[in-house]
Amino acid sequence: MMKVFTPVLAYVSSAQDSLAVDSAVAEVAEATMVVASETAAEVVDYSTQIADVLLTSNNIWMMLATALVFIMHLGFAGVETGFSQAKNTVNILFKNTITPIIGILTYAVCGFFLMYPGFDVPGWFAFDGAGWSMFWFSPADADVTTGYADGGYTYWTDFLFQAMFAATAATIVSGAVAERIKISTYLIFTVIYVGLVYPLIGSWKWGGGALDDMGFYDFAGSTLVHSVGGWGALAGIILLGPRIGKYVDGKVVDKPGASVPLAVIGVFMLWLGWFGFNGGSVLSADPGLVSFVLVTTSLAACTGGIGGFIGGYLLFKRLDIGMMLNGILAGLVGITAGADVINPGWALFVGLVAGIAVVYSVVLLDKLKLDDVVGAVSVHLVCGIWGTLAVGLFSTNPEHTFWIQLKGVVICGLAAFTAAFLIFFILKKTFGIRVSEEHEKSGLDSHEHGIRGYTIIYPD
Repeated sequence: MMKVFTPVLAYVSSAQDSLAVDSAVAEVAEATMVVASETAAEVVDYSTQIADVLLTSNNIWMMLATALVFIMHLGFAGVETGFSQAKNTVNILFKNTITPIIGILTYAVCGFFLMYPGFDVPGWFAFDGAGWSMFWFSPADADVTTGYADGGYTYWTDFLFQAMFAATAATIVSGAVAERIKISTYLIFTVIYVGLVYPLIGSWKWGGGALDDMGFYDFAGSTLVHSVGGWGALAGIILLGPRIGKYVDGKVVDKPGASVPLAVIGVFMLWLGWFGFNGGSVLSADPGLVSFVLVTTSLAACTGGIGGFIGGYLLFKRLDIGMMLNGILAGLVGITAGADVINPGWALFVGLVAGIAVVYSVVLLDKLKLDDVVGAVSVHLVCGIWGTLAVGLFSTNPEHTFWIQLKGVVICGLAAFTAAFLIFFILKKTFGIRVSEEHEKSGLDSHEHGIRGYTIIYPD
């Protein structure tokens, strides 16, 4: 009988062992799933933490760049005041103080939404509505997390960084038309030009419009900022005419500026600000690209200064500090369009050509009796055009061609100059754009501001 049950007992024992193994396997599988689940959660958590760190680091750099661009307004104030006559010091400072105020406010009201309308199909005209709603946003409404700009920076940083660029375009006009324009006329022009013209032209490239679709490239604004400001300055000096006594019997009469040291300080402030202007245009804290851009920017500034020094010596047979200063700015403007795609070797060449070009441009404008007090047209327009075309010549990206760059320069130039000329012309025929001869001769400080920039009070 026992022999009959032995196989059965053996089978039962085997089945029990199998169940035990299956149970053990199930327990191991369950434990593995728990560990895998916990590991996946940790990976997700680390991924979120990394994204947060990247957002923070990118945003901090962008905010720092914004501050550097803002400080450029102090640089412009120093350059323009230093190169202008002492009797107009307060007038220059007043314009340079109110310009960023106007720029930021108009950009908040409509400029930001005009410049980045989100073209459904790349075109020339699009508008995303006025910016009134922005004034009532909370941080949550503005989506400050990784949802905005692919996690590169926040909505608020984007707005403020771009607003600083808008104000810069207007400041360029200020220096060219100095010492004879009505302050009221300048303010009206600035509101219209910064609020409408600049962002509209900018939208064609940076807002995804027709120029962007065409393949036009302008990294940080040799054309979209500097040339747009330069075209506005050219229109202004044409309609204003030269200062009284600037051109007499075919000769150029020098009108010494108030302070060479102040002009030098201003140029170095602008050079410092350009680290944010170009470096911030990377739109992230990418260490490789940001450092590359800062190198090309500085190299072009250096050779620009050398070009200004050489050009000034060849033409005037003296070591002209003014030309060297404008050469530095010329080099900076020239490299701005391609600071991220032109290698350091060619950046040296771009800056050198810009520095030499600015000297000859200043002389040419004087021959044409176009009175530009600080050389704004030569620095920002002439060298802005050169820098934009240089992208088509020296870019490491084969898709950037000279022909497309030239088309972009012509299109932006026609739009900016036509708009600026029309605004100034209408203002000239209605309110008038030039101060009286008496006020111009005695200085704008006393008549329009009731205070002088340089006052020495002797004790009794």
